[in-house]
Amino acid sequence: MFTGIIEGLGNIVMFDKKTSNRSAAKMKIKLGKIAKNLKVGDSVAINGVCLTAINISKGITEFEMIGETLKKTSLGLLEHGDKVNIERSLKVGERLEGHFVLGHVDGVGTILKIEKQTNQVQVWIQIPKELSKYVIKKGSITVDGISLTVVDTLKNNFSVSIIPHTIQITNLRYKKIGDKVNIETDILGKYILSED
Repeated sequence: MFTGIIEGLGNIVMFDKKTSNRSAAKMKIKLGKIAKNLKVGDSVAINGVCLTAINISKGITEFEMIGETLKKTSLGLLEHGDKVNIERSLKVGERLEGHFVLGHVDGVGTILKIEKQTNQVQVWIQIPKELSKYVIKKGSITVDGISLTVVDTLKNNFSVSIIPHTIQITNLRYKKIGDKVNIETDILGKYILSED
């Protein structure tokens, strides 16, 4: 489990999409200080996708992905040199500063509009129609692993307002209109709606 509070950015140093039958792709990410005390088998959220560390050497951590992960997330669009949001899994007893994030992406959204405003940036994102019912004003949502609050909704679109600190420490500062982002809706809302 994660919280959506990004610890820093990782840098992709290798992305191989032509691997063996065991996995559809392998990716090596330079995690820097975030790799401290990381062990093989640990879970790490990469742009909001829960992956398992399979090899660690000198601050570079290797992850493998199956075809389903590449199909249902935006990870398959990444390339060598891209910056990714990193969050280690939550330890029991730590503060929960964001919201409950599983690292199980519900779908991929598309950035429609980026509006720079005084002391914030408002971003509009289009999501698959089937996810719209889980997105509510003032509710929680995860965008590329970042815990954010929904500001507004309009059909299959929603907006979030992002403070300068979040822009500075995440890959949102590199995003532009048309870019794809991983979306995980609030797990609590999904459970409530599933009871109907």
